[in-house]
Amino acid sequence: MHKDTKRREALLYHAKPTPGKIQVVPTKKYATQRDLSLAYSPGVAEPCLEIAKDVDNVYKYTAKGNLVAVISNGTAVLGLGDIGPEASKPVMEGKALLFKIFSDIDVFDIEVGTKDVEQFIQTVKNIAPTFGGINLEDIKAPESFEIERRLVEELNIPVMHDDQHGTAIISSAALLNALELAGKDIEKVKVVVSGAGSAALACANLYVLLGVKVDNILMFDKDGMLTTCREDLSSLQLKYAKSCNPKTLTQAIHGADVFLGLSAGNILSAEMLMTMSSNPIVFAMANPIPEIDYNVAINAREDIIMATGRSDHPNQVNNVLGFPYIFRGALDVRATKINEEMKMAAVRALAELAKTPVPEQVNIAYGETKLNFGKDYIIPKPFDPRLISVVAPAVAKAAMDSGVAQVEIQDWNKYEEELLNRLGSDNKMIRMLVNRAKTNPKRVVFAEADHLDVLKAAQIVHEEGIGEPILLGNREIIQELKEEIGFDANVTIIDPKSKKEKERRDVYAKSFWKSRQRRGITFLDAQKWMRERNYFAAMMINEGEADTLVTGYSRSYPTVVKPVLELIEKAPGVDKIATTNMMMTSRGPIFLSDTAINPDPSAEDLARIALMTAKTVRMFGMEPVIAMVSFSNFGSSANHNSSKIREAVAYLHKYYPDLIVDGEIQTDFALNSELLKSKFPFSKLVDKKVNTLIFPNLDSANITYKMMKELNKSDSIGPIMLGLDKPVHIFQLGASVEEMVNMAAVSVVDAQEKERKLRQGNQ
Repeated sequence: MHKDTKRREALLYHAKPTPGKIQVVPTKKYATQRDLSLAYSPGVAEPCLEIAKDVDNVYKYTAKGNLVAVISNGTAVLGLGDIGPEASKPVMEGKALLFKIFSDIDVFDIEVGTKDVEQFIQTVKNIAPTFGGINLEDIKAPESFEIERRLVEELNIPVMHDDQHGTAIISSAALLNALELAGKDIEKVKVVVSGAGSAALACANLYVLLGVKVDNILMFDKDGMLTTCREDLSSLQLKYAKSCNPKTLTQAIHGADVFLGLSAGNILSAEMLMTMSSNPIVFAMANPIPEIDYNVAINAREDIIMATGRSDHPNQVNNVLGFPYIFRGALDVRATKINEEMKMAAVRALAELAKTPVPEQVNIAYGETKLNFGKDYIIPKPFDPRLISVVAPAVAKAAMDSGVAQVEIQDWNKYEEELLNRLGSDNKMIRMLVNRAKTNPKRVVFAEADHLDVLKAAQIVHEEGIGEPILLGNREIIQELKEEIGFDANVTIIDPKSKKEKERRDVYAKSFWKSRQRRGITFLDAQKWMRERNYFAAMMINEGEADTLVTGYSRSYPTVVKPVLELIEKAPGVDKIATTNMMMTSRGPIFLSDTAINPDPSAEDLARIALMTAKTVRMFGMEPVIAMVSFSNFGSSANHNSSKIREAVAYLHKYYPDLIVDGEIQTDFALNSELLKSKFPFSKLVDKKVNTLIFPNLDSANITYKMMKELNKSDSIGPIMLGLDKPVHIFQLGASVEEMVNMAAVSVVDAQEKERKLRQGNQ
């Protein structure tokens, strides 16, 4: 992407439609005067009095127990340095966003306008009663060490400087597993550390707790090896200082078992790497350029076990694997601090999780056949949904065992279930979808690329590595729009109506005519239709000149779907095409079918729609739990719409007994498990979380998904085409850029799946 375009996009993201990335949302009703009188005066006096009697009641009557402060003075912001408190605010808001989406923790970001250590400490202490925990962020060393030490000692809530301890915890988990794979004794390994800042020192300290000997750690900063002869070292750095006989990094790396890099890019050469011991462990975590390039390293040493800070290589040391779940566990037992026992519990939980079978949802997200513990998988992936239910309980238990917990968890199974339920209201599915698409990008035809928003979507698809766009439309208009938005990549542009494309049009027309000549289509008709972009685009897919097609932005759905159904065959065994929409809701993704094609499906149609939807749900790495919804419950009405659902369910129960599906059922019963269990304990949906709704007709499905989208502001992906033999998908008229990007990602994943099944069929 052009630098100016990327800059503009980043600024617009933060500015529109509302400045910033977080907001405060009420958790109580406020519609009536009675509600307001309870929320504020006079009703609010009652909880105030209860808290005055016993200060611990603040956790019972306020949001303190789920509220963390992300606090910075902006003195060490990412790679930007000392930019000041106001300029650090976007980063702190970003951290708040991560807390919320990964562990459902609410955050206020606080930027403090002082560099004075004592003033900073007093400011945090004065506001601490508001919060259940404090996350220190982007504070420069050595001040950060003293600030954290004092606050941990003087406050009775969890305090952690994530820049230090987050990296230390994740890399320690990676170290344990890497040593196991290398067959090395942690007490005997020689470790070279490049970097002597807060993160490097925290890593070394935790490695020592794990068993690495201090004498076996050689640490370097920009001025060379830390030695006792240097006068510029802090007391914390002196712990790793050696006698006054400094080595160069090249000398130190010779025979080393572990290299930990938290410094600068390209300081470790392939030649230096060759001098390390057998099965060397290299954690090159400088960002964006690591201490040694990943490809250079693995080509130099086949026996290397490597991790980086980058997401485009295996074994990413990413702090998001740690801080959301460490604070989650600490808050849930009201820990008075985050101690070493809790950090070690997080380390061991992460290390053990990497050794357990990986959910199919994670394999799909990363485009893997099956992730297995090994050199390329020594720490869990950030999108692993098990993280919250594994790391947080381990941290909570360690807090209880070490005596810093003020509340004890009695039912661990219930607690883990509650943790998993916290993750419903996020967009992880979209991130996983895009991530999977990027593992094997496909050629995507954008049939309306001479529209600005469509071209913007194609630009994102190209720049994010989701797919390789093929742009259809008026060449001059597309070129002008590309220049306007800074889309300077050399991508294919095709104008179906141009003279240049006559030969290809004729080839497509002949192919189409041969397949339709006994259905009233003349060759002249076929030639005429090939000038129309959607016919042309569909033939590109049929002829193998593109992998997938997305269209529909500028024309009504019926107009666009007609050429698709005429040119693209149904998949084997499919009688009718249908669609589903994936809605991102507060309870997680829910699939709604059929939202665009069949006005009044029969019982048999509904059963087939349910089966096709189930396949799509599995494509997203989820196990379908299907409710066939109606205005009635289990035979309470003899209406045609109810009876056809009962017939469909009976068919599915008989011929697909392993499919979790039931109905007819009203939507509230389908989505409220307690209500369902109390009234219909016989249902196959009891104690299951419904993620798929099949509607009796097009009216109800289409109205529902559009109402959810507008009233609840639920993100929607779809309508996703079901039952076609080729990956073709249609936007809703006037779809947003984001919706089109998501649909393009769906089309790429669909193409990947169809390709995989074709390979399996040919084997």
